[in-house]
Amino acid sequence: MEMNKYIEHTLLKQDATKVELVKLFDEAKEYNFLGVCVNPVNVKLAAEYLKGTDIKIVTVVGFPLGQSTTESKVLETIDAIKNGADEIDMVINSGKLKDGDFDYIVNDISAVKGACQGRNLKVILETDLLSQDEIRTASNLCVQAGADFVKTSTGFVKNGVGAKVEDVKLMYETVKNAGLGVKASGGVRDKETALAMIEAGATRIGTSSGVKICS
Repeated sequence: MEMNKYIEHTLLKQDATKVELVKLFDEAKEYNFLGVCVNPVNVKLAAEYLKGTDIKIVTVVGFPLGQSTTESKVLETIDAIKNGADEIDMVINSGKLKDGDFDYIVNDISAVKGACQGRNLKVILETDLLSQDEIRTASNLCVQAGADFVKTSTGFVKNGVGAKVEDVKLMYETVKNAGLGVKASGGVRDKETALAMIEAGATRIGTSSGVKICS
């Protein structure tokens, strides 16, 4: 197994410095990770440092709460792609999901997908906030809306666990027939955990511990 090709090497903390970001990019090149995941303001820098490589530049939209308007998420997506983003990870509106406003969820995701210009769209469900039934429902809505991946977590929920094997397995079982991928993100800090996520159905691993996992 080429573990490095599951890894999206991630740095999303709000006080990330240029020195830390350049270190992330250098590590991504050294270990030939599948991608890096950075905040929108750092996409241009990533594109500059990773030019000439096949490392994907992933960024986040409506992050971390998912409470931006659909129009704002679309504009963020357009701007990110203009700056060099290869893939978009958007945060679902958890409140609308819990309200049962499924049309809003589908339209929100569909609008962002439309702005992706053919690029992969991953939808962050924020599984720490959801029941198993809600995870299944959210995953089905992502299929309906044309997303390419479902993703567990932002990693920003207070006292949240992040990715859990049982949630990844449920997401995989729900979307596999539609051909969507599953990204396990949040709390994946060692090889044993990463392997467990992959065994459960994850096709991507979002982590700030990529070097440790692959060393």
